[in-house]
Amino acid sequence: MDPQRHAQISARRHGGEPEDYLALHSIVDATKELCSDNRHRWLHTLWGIRRVILPMVGSTLEVGGNVVRTKMVLEHDHVLPDFARRFIPTLADFVEAVAPDGDERDRFRAIHERYADDDESMRLLLSPYFVTGKVRALLITHNSWFLGEVLPRIRRQSPRLTPPGVPPSELFARMSFRLWMDNGAALPPSSPEHRLEDACLS
Repeated sequence: MDPQRHAQISARRHGGEPEDYLALHSIVDATKELCSDNRHRWLHTLWGIRRVILPMVGSTLEVGGNVVRTKMVLEHDHVLPDFARRFIPTLADFVEAVAPDGDERDRFRAIHERYADDDESMRLLLSPYFVTGKVRALLITHNSWFLGEVLPRIRRQSPRLTPPGVPPSELFARMSFRLWMDNGAALPPSSPEHRLEDACLS
């Protein structure tokens, strides 16, 4: 589903015109410029909403004199429709689809040194590791797109050359496509129903 259709859902649910919501839904789908299939949806998680999108756009929107909660719009008008209203995946669901590499930690050291005096940026950059426990999750925040496009918007800073980070393409080269990514065609590993199905099959 494209941002325009999500914006139409928001206008029907909350009032106003689709154009009032289009910029917000476009941000959620910004990762399409990195990957043209549904592996791009790692912002379609509560981590993406809480840590990335809300700090960019704020917790509320004013639409025609009404105040609308941004989190509600993101969850109910974008993420849930993209997964057939069955679930909201976790960041760990996406990270589990990424093949591990034995030499992850050292390659991120130059990036950490660049942000050593910026606690807020460092907390965001390391948050995928903190919420998943997987070092490979840092591919999400330690790539050149996130460092150059996303982090400056969140921190209200001018974009600048940074340590190059990893190419965004590496994240997707190492991420296998899973059926649950395909518009909710299956359940992700985090779903309680998924775990129940596995138990019944074993």
